[in-house]
Amino acid sequence: MALKRYADAEWNGDLMSGNGNISTPQSGLFAAQNFSFKTRFGDEKGTNPEELLAAAHAGCFSMALSAVLGKAGFNPEGIQTRAEVSMEPGAEPGPTVTGVKLIVSARVPDIDAVTFDEIAHQAKAGCVISRALGVPVTLEATLIG
Repeated sequence: MALKRYADAEWNGDLMSGNGNISTPQSGLFAAQNFSFKTRFGDEKGTNPEELLAAAHAGCFSMALSAVLGKAGFNPEGIQTRAEVSMEPGAEPGPTVTGVKLIVSARVPDIDAVTFDEIAHQAKAGCVISRALGVPVTLEATLIG
């Protein structure tokens, strides 16, 4: 049976002066989080779809890396991942996500840097969000300690 996860969005008004809210009623993480043209393309406080995509990708990759490390016999002490979503606002036919850069650093006892890098790339290839995207995903992996 397939898992289903969801979030809700509501938009009011035109693109430039309108606004909306995004909620995650299933988890209860946030309700009616502000988003607008200015939160997406400017510096107004609030969220935007690309930020939420980055958060999902960072979380998914961190879990995937932990899983692949575990299968290889390594127990990570800590994994920190940043996902940077690149978007071209002036692209045709409209704003386009052009890629994601995953930047990960991890503390993993008893592993060498080459093995860590290989495992990190396996995790990127197996990450659910990486596989769901139709854009290039790059990886910068650093072993700490």
